[in-house]
Amino acid sequence: MIIDERLEFCDATTLTTGTGTSLQGDVINIDSERNIGMGQPLYLIIQMTTAVTSGGSATVDFHLVSDSVAAIATDGTETKHMSTGPVAKADLVAGKRFVMPIPMGKAYEQYVGVQITTATAALTAGAMDAFLTYDPAGWTAYPDATN
Repeated sequence: MIIDERLEFCDATTLTTGTGTSLQGDVINIDSERNIGMGQPLYLIIQMTTAVTSGGSATVDFHLVSDSVAAIATDGTETKHMSTGPVAKADLVAGKRFVMPIPMGKAYEQYVGVQITTATAALTAGAMDAFLTYDPAGWTAYPDATN
């Protein structure tokens, strides 16, 4: 599967955050095309490239969000389109993957991004990839420079 860099939110983005909600990686400007996918199923892929660690029993909730500004709000005024629900840090090992179909027929604001909400304890390590694709089947991440 080919990953379009313009549809990529995170590329091995480090997850060292305190508790609360934070925007991760880049945002995608969908400009005037507010119905993303243009009638075709589109998927959000989130994959852990490095295991998540924490000084406590942290949970992480991943969200696909949109907002009218590029600095997407983290105070609840952003539009949340989907969420994984809280996931325990013990389950966020390298290679853990979430494949979620993007809700169709919903209005998206101009800028789309991925947020995480960390609860219970701060994250001390971990990294993730996140991107949109039409074809998630058969996709597997491999370490760089491995043949």
